[in-house]
Amino acid sequence: MNENLPINFARAMPNWQPLVEYRRNGVAENTIHGAVSWVSGRSVVHSFGGNVEVYGRSMVKPIMMKVFTREFAKGLTDEQKAISVASHNGDTEHVRVARSILLQGEWGMMQAPLDVPLVQFGRQVRRPRRWYHCCSGEHAAILRGCKLKGWSRVGYVWPHHPFFQEYLGYIQSVLGKDWKQGTIAKDGCGLPTVSMTVTDLARLFANLVTEKDDDWIWRAMVEHPDLIGGFNRLDSTILKACNGRVIAKEGADGLLGLAIEHPEYPDGLGVVVKIAHGWNPQATWYIARYILGVLGFEFRNPYKLRRQKAFIVPEVIPEGLRERMAAIVPWDSWDPDIDKWEFDPERLLAMEDTR
Repeated sequence: MNENLPINFARAMPNWQPLVEYRRNGVAENTIHGAVSWVSGRSVVHSFGGNVEVYGRSMVKPIMMKVFTREFAKGLTDEQKAISVASHNGDTEHVRVARSILLQGEWGMMQAPLDVPLVQFGRQVRRPRRWYHCCSGEHAAILRGCKLKGWSRVGYVWPHHPFFQEYLGYIQSVLGKDWKQGTIAKDGCGLPTVSMTVTDLARLFANLVTEKDDDWIWRAMVEHPDLIGGFNRLDSTILKACNGRVIAKEGADGLLGLAIEHPEYPDGLGVVVKIAHGWNPQATWYIARYILGVLGFEFRNPYKLRRQKAFIVPEVIPEGLRERMAAIVPWDSWDPDIDKWEFDPERLLAMEDTR
């Protein structure tokens, strides 16, 4: 058997790269694979597996809402604008704002799937409801936007609807006439999603920096970070930590997009991370800590470790920035060493031998 040949893959086997190692007493025990791409303007700064084809999923909500930037400028409140690009936890504030986008008589048109809150506290007895779904704000906003544009709201989740077709046109305008549309699939929330490379997604996020003052998307996200995700969510935490110079958006399954305003990248910087095996917020958090850390942003470690300590693979970071990695430690002083003892066994054995 030739191990170099892809097995059971309809398409070429993805070029996943190692991103994070979890080490037990210095030996790598688990390795998180994925892909990362850095783009400034239209130029690739650094790619480590960036040619992998993925779906943009919920990560591209800030880009999808470009379709309605003019209509929502005065048609929605700042909170409603923020929830339109959110993948929220489904707490009371998220539900309140999402519902406010539509008249109560229009709620029945909203086709987000039935769900329970993404992050729940304590004993939960709630029934699944559409408003708890993390994409309910986006669905409500699309319905409102279609009404403002005079489009039919019937079939707003279909790929041939004017909303999705205009979104594809916007992507083409950013990526250029040479961009070839990938596969269109049905996302988990029922809306269509289109495949492209991780590098193409990074180009779209770099463009968010270029257009940050052209519409409301950047401002809405940085002014209402807890509506974007919620408590202890990676994207909300980044939005709060970076003083309005970074917008971040998570997406299923294992995606993180960063649009970074930085003096070293006057054309804007877009960085996209994809975890190969799917959603892993702790591993993605470590990667984001290094990406932001080498660019001078103060960003905390994830909350208390419950496993081995993490070590980032240097190739995640562009070569010219790697010397800055030494100042970043992806764990805190109070995190215990659960993978070794607080004494030296070799020393104790030597003491036994001298008796």
